[in-house]
Amino acid sequence: MKQNFEIEVQWRAFPLHPETPEEGRTLEELFAVRNMDIPAMLARLKSVADAEGLPWGTRKMTFNSRLAQEMGKWAEQKGKGDEFHDAVFRAYFVGGKNIAKMDVLLGLAHTVGLSSKEAQKVLESRSFKEAVDEDWKLSMRNGITAVPTFVLGHRAIVGAQPYEVLESFLLQNGVKKRDDCSCAGMIPESLPTDRIR
Repeated sequence: MKQNFEIEVQWRAFPLHPETPEEGRTLEELFAVRNMDIPAMLARLKSVADAEGLPWGTRKMTFNSRLAQEMGKWAEQKGKGDEFHDAVFRAYFVGGKNIAKMDVLLGLAHTVGLSSKEAQKVLESRSFKEAVDEDWKLSMRNGITAVPTFVLGHRAIVGAQPYEVLESFLLQNGVKKRDDCSCAGMIPESLPTDRIR
């Protein structure tokens, strides 16, 4: 979208199952009270990912994303936010990695060109805790209950959406295409699914 439109993307953290312990929970445990058909849900998600050209793995667990969100704020400050968010997406949804673990997060920081030592200090000091707390409060004030949610002004669109839907959302809200854009209809390499934008 950023290649095609004159937009600035701002990621926002969302409290997605913050009660999840560090070791994670099985999907059966997570959805036990909702009596969900987990294989059908995963098949739908894989279908959406396939349609958008996104990588997708076989997910059996859910993990707490709080520390990954804090580290994402730091990565954004370092100019590596998009790269880090993409690395977390791939680690979690493709590789099934526990993104609550410090060693996993330090490895992801390293893969996107961030200092592992500095990343460790950020995690140990929890220096971006307040920034994530503020995002969580913002989502509550704005009635955000699902991810991804794409917000533009006072309008929002909820859920993983095809490129064309997001393009229409931007155009209907007065966002201009870039003059130098020659990539109309281009499908992006990845769309985040664990953040509010």
